[in-house]
Amino acid sequence: MKRRKKFNEINITNLVDVSLTILIVFIITAPMMTPGIDVNLPKVDASLPRDEQGITISINANKEIFIEEKKIDMKRFEDTLKTIIEKKPPNVIVYIKADKSIDYGFVVETIGKVKKLGINEVGLVAEIPEK
Repeated sequence: MKRRKKFNEINITNLVDVSLTILIVFIITAPMMTPGIDVNLPKVDASLPRDEQGITISINANKEIFIEEKKIDMKRFEDTLKTIIEKKPPNVIVYIKADKSIDYGFVVETIGKVKKLGINEVGLVAEIPEK
């Protein structure tokens, strides 16, 4: 009677296929997961790395301020932002997305209010121009 030889290798081809497919899906969908509202950003050849714990402040063309996707009254802006910051880890980064038609002074005023709350890192979001 012949004895069969045992097969000692594991076929991982299917595991690699599934892993690569999931990786591709994450690469495609990750840039679309940034919070905030749509604003017409200036086009600059520079960008900041995104921090998942960061807070996004958006300013549209009508000078309306949004924290993440929630519209905030300018009178309550600092109190609302302070409440949100307290729930985040220390050294959180605040990203400001301002429409390119907004005057520089309004953006600087907003940055000043953010800095007054003790935020050390403020990032300005811009689009990378098409070549």
